[in-house]
Amino acid sequence: MKHFINLKDIPAYDLRKILIDAKKRKKSRGKLNTLDVDLDQPLKGKLFIQMYEKQSSRTRLSFLIAIKQLGASSITVKANELHLGRGGESLSDTAKTLSTYGDGFLIRTDSDKKIEEFSKNLTIPIINLLSPSSHPCQVLADIFTIEEIKKQPISKLNICWIGDCNNVLNSLIAASVKFKFNLNIGCPKNYRPPNFVHQWVLRNKRKINIFNDPKKAAKKADVVFSDKVISLNDKGNKKKKINDFKNFKITSSLMKVTREGSLFLHCLPRGKEVDEKVFNSKKSKVWQQASNRVHVQKSILLYCFNKLG
Repeated sequence: MKHFINLKDIPAYDLRKILIDAKKRKKSRGKLNTLDVDLDQPLKGKLFIQMYEKQSSRTRLSFLIAIKQLGASSITVKANELHLGRGGESLSDTAKTLSTYGDGFLIRTDSDKKIEEFSKNLTIPIINLLSPSSHPCQVLADIFTIEEIKKQPISKLNICWIGDCNNVLNSLIAASVKFKFNLNIGCPKNYRPPNFVHQWVLRNKRKINIFNDPKKAAKKADVVFSDKVISLNDKGNKKKKINDFKNFKITSSLMKVTREGSLFLHCLPRGKEVDEKVFNSKKSKVWQQASNRVHVQKSILLYCFNKLG
């Protein structure tokens, strides 16, 4: 049994095995319908409990489909329907109860501490669907998409992020260390990744490049990532933040400094950080990116049960 919480805590070898397995499984689907079960039914009879404390479209739907295709079942519970440390029941007791009824627990939360507490007390795997510091399933699926389209290892590509320092970027930074690819980050000075992130990267003998000029960050990039500047739960001064990022919009002009055949990716939902022309251009692979979540998440589930092919 293994947890899947942060990319930085998972060996690079295992992350690569997940991607290899996902490629095989996607190919083997052939002309099967969405809810047809994979022929080997590797997780037949297992029940996964999903809990969402934050809104979700792609993660929720893709995991529902992934679980079904593996031959397992899923139940989704609302956070306010569980005790979760309230009503006289400790979080550890809730975790032990979940371990009694389910085979795996999937959580999208606004608390990293909650995931940590759950992981210490669950006797079943926990998968981080999103937390304040990490979005590991999203980024691993993104790497799958990049390699699928570019037909070469991501280690040979230049990756660029234009936007806020958030959970997606944190996971992308971790991935840059694990998969050894060059990562340029374009963001305003006051939105740089914190120093402890830099120190972790340096301890792992890698580096990330940060630019205050988005075009310098995107120069000769093979892939440009972006994300919504104002997240659903952003509690800061939104007007100020929007103003701070006004020069960091993904435009056709910015994409012209990237390499020929470059891609644009966005984890969605989108805001005004990307022009319609770029979002709807041939460079944009956001729908393939979203679709691939299913295939990679299937292999993440199998990783947690030591069932990778």
